[in-house]
Amino acid sequence: MNQTTLAKPSTVRENWILIDAANQPVGRLATRIALALQGKNKPEYTPHIDTGDYVVVVNAEKVSISGNKADTKVYRHHTLYPGGLKEIPFETVMERHPERIVEQAVRRMMPKTKMGRKMVKKLHVYAGPEHPHAAQKPESVSL
Repeated sequence: MNQTTLAKPSTVRENWILIDAANQPVGRLATRIALALQGKNKPEYTPHIDTGDYVVVVNAEKVSISGNKADTKVYRHHTLYPGGLKEIPFETVMERHPERIVEQAVRRMMPKTKMGRKMVKKLHVYAGPEHPHAAQKPESVSL
């Protein structure tokens, strides 16, 4: 009889993945990153163990968006004060903090649990082509 093998925290190998976000649609990029952070792209995926990889994303400033979303998309957050709803257009976020677009898209696709918050910390997004993780030897992945 075949038995399902479950990953143990001591046997999990965490790899480093390098993703170039240039000319990639935000949503499709974010889904691939979310799967890698959760470890769902590995055969040893176990729901209650963090089997995900570390992900380094470069060139976040060159990410693409389809349709007329560049003109209409708005990022909203609330300051928790009365009347504190803040709305920032996509273009403004892209100029000031382009890495936040990828970070928010991935964060909102992750589980809203303790383990999901732990997995999001393995994501490192950089606006330009340079990153400080060369010592970890991330392997480049094409999407």
